[in-house]
Amino acid sequence: MSNLDLKPAASLCGGGGRTGPVRDVQPGKQVPLGESTLVRRLLPNLGRRMVGAWCFVDHYGPDDIAGEPGMQVPPHPHMGLQTVSWLREGEVLHRDSLGSLQTVRPRELGLMTSGRAIAHSEESPRDHGRVLHGAQLWVALPNEHRGKAPTFEHHADLPVITGGGGLSATVILGELAGARSPGTTYSPLVGADITFRAGTHVRLPLESDFEYAVLTIEGESEVDGVRLAPGSLLYLGCGRGELPVRADVDSSLMLLGGEPFEEQIVMWWNFVARSGDEVAAAREAWMAGERFGTVHGYDGPPLPAPPLPPVPLKPRGRQRSPGPRR
Repeated sequence: MSNLDLKPAASLCGGGGRTGPVRDVQPGKQVPLGESTLVRRLLPNLGRRMVGAWCFVDHYGPDDIAGEPGMQVPPHPHMGLQTVSWLREGEVLHRDSLGSLQTVRPRELGLMTSGRAIAHSEESPRDHGRVLHGAQLWVALPNEHRGKAPTFEHHADLPVITGGGGLSATVILGELAGARSPGTTYSPLVGADITFRAGTHVRLPLESDFEYAVLTIEGESEVDGVRLAPGSLLYLGCGRGELPVRADVDSSLMLLGGEPFEEQIVMWWNFVARSGDEVAAAREAWMAGERFGTVHGYDGPPLPAPPLPPVPLKPRGRQRSPGPRR
């Protein structure tokens, strides 16, 4: 999925030290995606740029797209990251410059590792369902892997953990409670989609060396004493061995975590790099039709890159400013 912001801010992030346990509710913002999809951008946000290697989170829907085109994201480039496509309802057709053509359905993992360069498009199939609901996430690649050849993986069978009287957790990436996703990772991390039946009160096992955040998807749940409405992101910091969650109504959330990403990265538009010069070179290559390959079969032109910002990058840490602490 693309960042379609016409004036994307360039920022240097990553690095920085570890935090202890915190409870910081991070605000998101609404961003148009393509022709008819509105998303809630939860990472990066006003308070935080990364959670482990997770550096970008969009949550969209549930949207009624009956009689509408649904998601329509033209061919666009990526480098230095992995894209994680995750659906709760609906279907998304993925095409890329490797020649991949794959429909991703609910609770299936579409995992694209851009490495040095790839281009892709995403669209709702012509005969799509009525509802579209999901999330798109990016994972920053460590320096030693960011120049690798691009790949695409589709995993329809992911491990599911049940317990706690009303808990069901699908492990999207990484490992949770001994269950490991088949998706390829390049740094220690976890991503899971967890549903709770009304009345569930559980303690999720965590890695104390990881930093974590939760994204609420449906219903209202109470996470470590903080009640969260849908579309909220709660940053939890490091140093936790477990996480208490209480659901008085049927609820769902995504758990994201990983070892704090020690490298500093430059994020701009759809690129994750290590310098502004790398970003400028990637933009020039995309606009010249070089390096990223061609996506065949999408009905429409590629997405042009927005202008580069007029100011140089300024070094910043993992977080923009202290978030509200409870």
